[in-house]
Amino acid sequence: MTRRPFSSEECSSSSCGMREWWLHVGLLCVPLIAVYLHIPPPHLSPALKTWRNSGGLFRYKGHNIFYRDSAGAVGSTDVVILLHGFPTSSYDWYKIWEPLNQRFNRVIAPDFLGFGFSDKPRPHRYSIFEQASIVEALVSHLGLGHQRVNLLAHDYGDTVALELLYRRDHNRTGHLTINSLCLSNGGLFPETSYPRFLQKLLKDSWFLSPILTRLINFMLFSRGIGDVFGPYTQPTEAEFWDMWTGIRFNDGNLVMDSILQYINQRLKHRERWVGALTTTVIPLHMIYGPLDPVNPHPQFLSRYHHLVKRSTVSVLDEHISHYPQLEDPTGFLNAYLNFINSF
Repeated sequence: MTRRPFSSEECSSSSCGMREWWLHVGLLCVPLIAVYLHIPPPHLSPALKTWRNSGGLFRYKGHNIFYRDSAGAVGSTDVVILLHGFPTSSYDWYKIWEPLNQRFNRVIAPDFLGFGFSDKPRPHRYSIFEQASIVEALVSHLGLGHQRVNLLAHDYGDTVALELLYRRDHNRTGHLTINSLCLSNGGLFPETSYPRFLQKLLKDSWFLSPILTRLINFMLFSRGIGDVFGPYTQPTEAEFWDMWTGIRFNDGNLVMDSILQYINQRLKHRERWVGALTTTVIPLHMIYGPLDPVNPHPQFLSRYHHLVKRSTVSVLDEHISHYPQLEDPTGFLNAYLNFINSF
């Protein structure tokens, strides 16, 4: 028995059927994707509500900037300003907030533009220079323009602090009177800093970035941020959600690619910022979590010791990673207070 060959008409019919099937699948996916990309931000947890309600806003060039400002130790005139990292917010400091209040007269922490409870304009050219100007404006707004201030910074905040230091050492108009500077786990040196894959993808994929920022969800975020915490110091589910909620507030996920240009700015302005770090005469300290994959040990610490001769350093336990103030708040606080009380 001979098998009848397929006719061209049958082939066309089969091909058309397959195309029609994919068309139906596509039409079904479109509303699902549309819904997914417009998922509303999560509600604030009670802890985040308390943090927000305890803070205030000031205006900077038409934008609302959130900040916390607590009056602390009676009899002390010391002021500390806390500068947070990427992609989180001033809430990064909540575990050491009260102990700092017991030591300092004022504890102040802004959310940088594009972060936390501050405005997140888009399109906008986010820059380290602008964030430094925001800190200066906040200090002026609080009437502390002539007050000596201590800076305690982490990650992204480290680079903002170096720009503030540069302005101070070059006597720029409106500069802060910086009493001391403590840095922690920031990418101070482009040659020893290794941004995460998603960070590199977002900052360099001009055409894909608007899509990628919409596709990032809680699962992807928590997995990515968990990679820069130590295996024994992982955030709780509630802490992951608080970080993610801070990012999603005011659609902050949609400006992450713009903010990430700070990595390129670090490279472009390396001489300016590393120069400020290596030539300043103010008291300097580094608190370092050695398990940090972004600024890995021993490359980062060796570079720091080699270039920053005048700084003291506190290396925390070997299992502490990129967020030392959250992973080991007691060790971090003790290291900082030992530094502050040493001069």
